[in-house]
Amino acid sequence: MKKHLALLVLLLGAAYLASTLRPPSNKSAFDLVGFGRVPVLVNGRIKPLDTVARTSLLTLQGRQRVSTPEISEPFVASPIEWLADVFFNPTKADRYPTIKIDSPEVLTLLGITEDETRIKYDSAAKRTLAILGFLPSTKSRFSYEQLRPKLPELDRQARLAEPVESQLRTAFQKQAIAVRDRIVLYLQLKTSVQVPDTTDFLGELELFERALPAGIRAVLAKQKGEAHNEDALKAMMAMAERASYMEQLGNLRVVPPAAGDTDPTHWRPTGTALMEAFSTMKVDATIMDYARIGHAWRSADSATFNGIVGTLHSTLTPRYPDAMRKSDIEGRFNAAAPFYSSMTLYVWAFLLAIVSWLKWPLELGRAAFWLLGLAFVSTSVGIFTRMWLEGRPPVTNLYSSALFVGWGAVLLCVVLERIYRNAIGSVAGGMIGFATLLIAHHLSLSGDTLEMVRAVLDSNFWLATHVVVITIGYAATFLAGFLALIYVFRGLFTRTLDSATADALTRMVYGIVCFATLCSLVGTVLGGIWADQSWGRFWGWDPKENGALMIVIWNAVILHARWGGLVKQRGLMSLAIFGNIVTSWSWFGVNMLGVGLHSYGFMDAAFYWLIAFVASQLLVIALASIPLDKWRSFRTSAKPA
Repeated sequence: MKKHLALLVLLLGAAYLASTLRPPSNKSAFDLVGFGRVPVLVNGRIKPLDTVARTSLLTLQGRQRVSTPEISEPFVASPIEWLADVFFNPTKADRYPTIKIDSPEVLTLLGITEDETRIKYDSAAKRTLAILGFLPSTKSRFSYEQLRPKLPELDRQARLAEPVESQLRTAFQKQAIAVRDRIVLYLQLKTSVQVPDTTDFLGELELFERALPAGIRAVLAKQKGEAHNEDALKAMMAMAERASYMEQLGNLRVVPPAAGDTDPTHWRPTGTALMEAFSTMKVDATIMDYARIGHAWRSADSATFNGIVGTLHSTLTPRYPDAMRKSDIEGRFNAAAPFYSSMTLYVWAFLLAIVSWLKWPLELGRAAFWLLGLAFVSTSVGIFTRMWLEGRPPVTNLYSSALFVGWGAVLLCVVLERIYRNAIGSVAGGMIGFATLLIAHHLSLSGDTLEMVRAVLDSNFWLATHVVVITIGYAATFLAGFLALIYVFRGLFTRTLDSATADALTRMVYGIVCFATLCSLVGTVLGGIWADQSWGRFWGWDPKENGALMIVIWNAVILHARWGGLVKQRGLMSLAIFGNIVTSWSWFGVNMLGVGLHSYGFMDAAFYWLIAFVASQLLVIALASIPLDKWRSFRTSAKPA
């Protein structure tokens, strides 16, 4: 059994990944999977409605599940079902608790009482668990219907806060703006396909199309000062006002360009296409299809719903084969969620590798290595799929940088484990892979992570190479620090760090620091070349530039301290751990300053997490300074040099 353990673990991991690749299935008679693959243009990128639903929910409430703690079953089965209700049954969608509010002051502003925020569990057991802290006792997500009465005051407070510089805003001001923006996003979705207050948009469009000839004649007669049909004129004015409202507020471009126009950027909002009906004398077919889908959704007519969804696919596929293929693959990618699967595999690889230090080192060590390799393959497929969908290099924003830092670090761990075969590479790879994917998950809460690249970042060879190389430098520096963490924890708290293992870890850290120094230096120089081409100067002491230089300097300090004999094993490890602080500050910290030309990477939500991470690394460095005779691994064995 032990001899085949690694193969069994690999097969189980592969079966788990294969289970995530099954095509998504409909949980009802409605073809919501097909509806989710219908493409629209949002923020310059064609994406499926499934992605719109998922990223919108993440922005609104920080998760994709629509539910409340009191109700065990979610309100909807999937994000795309929620979006269908937002589009076609907004009265129902308005009651879903999907708008997250963390500020008590904002809740007070919106008229939400303390009693309304308290979760009323339906059983004594749940209430007891809530009192003990195992279940939440207060709500953080509320429905649009609850918030509607006080929205004007929220908008007023948000407008007052907007002129204040982001660094100087109070917590209340930041939350007021954030909640207002979430509500605006929700309203944008509601007005992207039909007017929210309509009860029969299809009937209105059919009546409007029949009335167009008489209505246009009435408008022309009015302009000439001639006698006209007042009812027909009012009907045209009413539809024009509704179309204008949808054009101004709706954020999805759902109507493809006219026949013969193959430019995917010429997609139009529903409101714009409705305004064009005044000149074409006909409502666009796509608008009518969406109206029929909405009517079928409200009427529970799954056959008509599925038929019109199929019509949309058959109409768009011949005209936009590439966009439709990408839309289909992105829908499958969303359902497979390769990065979440990789997180699970990284955890198991880490645990198996840890146990291998205590029992069955050969068998469990090999199993952990194979599982780490499988997780790396899954992550690689996810990153390469994103690159293909976006048509860009692997790193274009903070989210993708987290993915790539983890990917690069795990690749180096695979190489180390292949060379040393001591499970240290598997432990470090599992730990870093999980941590970076967890960071990426939290960064994804801001919305679509496949956003269009800003013009200054687009189509530049030096930028692509600079970002990739310097991100590999981040990954290598972090890996050296995490290997040093393993040295400290194994030596201080276990008896498993013998002299051979300590020497191997030292060689690993030294080699990785050399590699990190090279990548960081080359990446920084390439960044200067790009800056010279884009901004007309090689170096400008921008915070992000300074952060990159800090990593180069610190890695050089580590190498010189080692070469000069200023530090030995523990000193090398302490310096490498401090490298985690330097790299985290260069990666995230400088973005929180709110100044500099690298404005595409600003974020401040992770400030306290960054401080906690820095504190944890300083604590480990302090632990590393404990005399060696207090370390469990060295109490009875020869002390390392």
